[in-house]
Amino acid sequence: HVQLVESGGGSVQAGGSLTLACAASRSIYYDYCMGWFRQAPGKEREEVARFDGDRNADYAESVKGRASVSVDSTKNTFQLRMNSLKPEDTAVYYCAADRRVGGICYESSRAWGQGTQVTVS
Repeated sequence: HVQLVESGGGSVQAGGSLTLACAASRSIYYDYCMGWFRQAPGKEREEVARFDGDRNADYAESVKGRASVSVDSTKNTFQLRMNSLKPEDTAVYYCAADRRVGGICYESSRAWGQGTQVTVS
């Protein structure tokens, strides 16, 4: 199982930007479909952005145009960059990794990080 550790959360003013990083315990570029999710108080966890089996990035409508994801294969890190932050972006952000085999992402294998709090005011 891959282990994931998020970092980069904190308090940000509305209109600002942030970068979250997810450090993985093993190589992720070829073997995992990486994603960012978030959970606001009283709400269900929702997908923010992820790479599909073809390594194309998909973004939630709520962050499209404001977010970008990338993998640094040399450091085994997965990053989420967001700008034009809004108070509704406030949530705990989680990194997730699904095993990728033959271009297919297996959600049943999903590993989660512990989460990092982002507060936008």
